[in-house]
Amino acid sequence: MNRTSFPKDQIKVLLLENIHPLAHEAFRAEGFQVETLVGALSPEQLREKIQDIHILGIRSKTQVTAEVLHSAKRLLTLGCFCIGTNQVDLETAKNRGVPVFNAPFGNTRSVAEMTIAEIISLSRQLSQRSMEMHQKAWKKVSNGCFEVRGKTLGIIGYGHIGSQVSTLAESLGLRVLYYDIISKLPLGNAKVCNTLKDLLKESDFVTLHVPATPQTVKMISHEQLQTMKPGSYLINASRGTVVDIPALAAALKSKHLAGAAIDVFPEEPEKNADDFGTELQGIPNVILTPHIGGATEEAQANIGTEVPAALIRFVNSGSTAGAYNFPQVDLPLTQKSHRILNIHKNVPGVLREINRIVSELGANIEAQTLATDPEIGYLVLDTDQALSMEVKNAIESLKTSIKTRILY
Repeated sequence: MNRTSFPKDQIKVLLLENIHPLAHEAFRAEGFQVETLVGALSPEQLREKIQDIHILGIRSKTQVTAEVLHSAKRLLTLGCFCIGTNQVDLETAKNRGVPVFNAPFGNTRSVAEMTIAEIISLSRQLSQRSMEMHQKAWKKVSNGCFEVRGKTLGIIGYGHIGSQVSTLAESLGLRVLYYDIISKLPLGNAKVCNTLKDLLKESDFVTLHVPATPQTVKMISHEQLQTMKPGSYLINASRGTVVDIPALAAALKSKHLAGAAIDVFPEEPEKNADDFGTELQGIPNVILTPHIGGATEEAQANIGTEVPAALIRFVNSGSTAGAYNFPQVDLPLTQKSHRILNIHKNVPGVLREINRIVSELGANIEAQTLATDPEIGYLVLDTDQALSMEVKNAIESLKTSIKTRILY
């Protein structure tokens, strides 16, 4: 049964930043029109391009601003083919009735494995030895090189990635501490720290796995770096705004820290061909990588199936399960009704008005689910087919309605 009131072959999908071909296949299998671009678009270019797009897929470089969203007259939903969503104005998207989906699990293992690899590489100064060998220098040393077994790893942010790093680290014999602003159940023998300062003071290695929020901007700066143990190491594969790069460079040059591995930066080039500069370049035992924590074939394939599945489910059934910025509704489909999806301002009396419409039109409700947050309400209403379009039009005309759609 076709569950979209709008013909599927007229639904336009725009995928930016070289999103995995599995995503292209998933959308085309639904009959959608798919356009793909290898790189990101500037906000100005995206404002022009997005005007007749129904589904937008991006990675981390594309900035979906409020201005972009105001130009997106037909946008139904948006997918971030990565963990982060800070490149999207989430509040504006929500208030325009656009749920945003991401991939919270897709690259978890890839980032966790790279973190473990960097812990060992820093401890053994592998990047330095490799660079010396490429320069034809044979420098066999053991001074300043250590096994990781028995050392302490401090994990800041104990979510999907941080907790998996914890499990892998314990298998190597590392003692694991973690700190999170939300209470999290420890895995294995990991121990929670009550404060960030406690974790920094005790850890030989500190790894960051936190989102980009106002609270995490430069959460590791001069004060925190000086709190870390002399001769310890810092790893950041989370977000570039989390670490104060000049302060880190100073701590490394003074030898207070023995090394660092940084995969993300406050400002990153839009394309591979662009030049890149950072104060960390040229400092010994510093591993610099170009935001590749999740850049494995397995991770991109996982994300290439995970995000399209959520976007397609929303288009076809109205399900917002897993949406990052939206009330969560996932009502099973029924065969004998039409489905009305209504996003409205969350003010008193909306549901009363909608039920009045249904009653006055003499329509029958098969199922009804409402979820709200402080700004919006999301109603999924299954009603009998004969009067569904009249019900939809009447609900859509309410002053409180933001976006109304019917599926049949």
